Amino acid sequence: MLRIQYNPGADGVRPDRRGKYLAHHRLAGTDGVLGMRPLAIMAGLFFIIGFVTWLNGPLITFVQVAFGLGPVGAFLVPMCFYLSYLACAFPAMGLARRMGLRDGIVVALVIMAAGTAVFGECVGRRWYPGALSGLSVLGAGLTLLQVTVNPYVTMLGPPQGAARRIAAMGIANKASGIIAPIVFSVLVMRDIGGVMTHLANAVDMGRRAAVLAAFAHAVVVPYRCMAVVLLCVAFGLRHAGLPDIRLVVDADTATPHSGRMPARAWVGIAVVFIYVGVEVMAGDAIGVYGRGVGISLGQARFLTSLTLGAMLAGYVVGTVMVPARCTVVRYLLASAILGMALCLVAAMTPGVGSVLCVALLGLANAMMMPILFPLVLQAAGNGQYRATALLVMAFSGGAFMPQLFAGLIPVIGMKPAFAWIMLPAYGLIGGYALWMGRRGR
Repeated sequence: MLRIQYNPGADGVRPDRRGKYLAHHRLAGTDGVLGMRPLAIMAGLFFIIGFVTWLNGPLITFVQVAFGLGPVGAFLVPMCFYLSYLACAFPAMGLARRMGLRDGIVVALVIMAAGTAVFGECVGRRWYPGALSGLSVLGAGLTLLQVTVNPYVTMLGPPQGAARRIAAMGIANKASGIIAPIVFSVLVMRDIGGVMTHLANAVDMGRRAAVLAAFAHAVVVPYRCMAVVLLCVAFGLRHAGLPDIRLVVDADTATPHSGRMPARAWVGIAVVFIYVGVEVMAGDAIGVYGRGVGISLGQARFLTSLTLGAMLAGYVVGTVMVPARCTVVRYLLASAILGMALCLVAAMTPGVGSVLCVALLGLANAMMMPILFPLVLQAAGNGQYRATALLVMAFSGGAFMPQLFAGLIPVIGMKPAFAWIMLPAYGLIGGYALWMGRRGR
C-alpha cells in the first residue's frame, strides 16, 4: 500500500510519531491560512498547465494545414502525446518515489518546458517528425506530473476534504482549457481562412511554400513563451517553501509486479483506457468532425473550447451531486447513458446540431475520471502501487481511438465512424458501473 512521509521543509513541519496528522493540522489549520497558500499555488499550477495540455484539438487542425496532412497524419498529434503515458508510467512512479512529490512536480515542469520548446521550433522549421518528438517529450513530463501532483494535492489537508481540493484543481484546469484553444486560435490561426485562399489560388509551388512557412512559423513565439513560463513556474515552486511529501511503499508492494489485483481492478483499468479515448475524441477530434459535417475551418478551430466548457459545467454539477445526492456508480452509469444518447442524436442530426451534440459529450465525460480513478484504486487492494502506474498507462487510450476514427472515416464516413467507436465505448463504461454497483461499491 502507498503511504505518505513528510520531511521538514521551509514551513517548519516536522513529523513525529503522529507525523501524518501533525502535518495535516499544520498545513490546514483552524484558520486555513497555512493550508490555503499551497493550495492556491497548486491551483495556479493547474491553470498554467491547462494551456499546454488542452491544445491538441486546435493543433490537429493546425498541422493539417501547415503540413498538408490528412486525418491519419494529423491524429499523430494525440497519438505521440498519449503514447508517452504508456512508456513512462512506471519510470515516473519510480522517480516520484525517489525524489518526492514536490521535486517530482518541478522536474515534470522542466521536462514539459523542453518538449514545448522542441515542438515549437520544429513546427517553425516544418519538420513534422521533430514536432512529434517534442510532443512525446511533453507527454513524458505530463506523465510524471500525473503521478506527483494528484497525491500531493490530496495530502495538502485533512483526508475528508480531499475530494473538494481535487475538484478545485480540476475546475482551474478546465477553465484554462476553455481559454487556451481560443488564445491559440487567435494568435496562431487568426487568418487561417486567408491562408487556405492563398493556397487555393497559388499556382507557383514556391509561393505555396512561402505561405505555409509563414503560417507554421506563427507557432514559434507562443511556444517559446510557454516554455519560459513553465521554467519560471518550476523555479518558483522549487523556492516557494512548499512542504516535501514523499511516497513510501510497503515491502509487499514495493515492486511494480507485486501486489495481486482482483478482476474488477483489471477491468477498471481497461475502462479507463476506453474513457480517455472517449474524452480525446470529444475534445480533440471535434474539429475534424466539424469540418466533416460542413463547419468552416475558421469556426472549427474553436470547437474544443465548447467541449471543455461542457466539461467544466459537468464537473461543477458532479461535485454537487456526488456523493451527497447520488452514489458514484449510479452517476457513472447515468453519464454513460447520457453519452450514448448524445452520440445517437449526433448521428441523426445534420450540421451544427450534430457538432453541438459532440461538444455536449463533455458534460457526460466530466466526472468519469474522478469516479473511475479512485474506484479502481479501491478495487486494487494491496496492488495499489501497480494499479496507479497502470492507470496512468491507460491514458494511452487517447492515442489509439482517434487513429481508429481517422482510419474509418474514408471507409464508412464521418458520422458512422464516430458513432461506431463511441457507442460501444460508452456501453462498456456503463456496463462496468452496473457491475461495480452490483458488488455494492
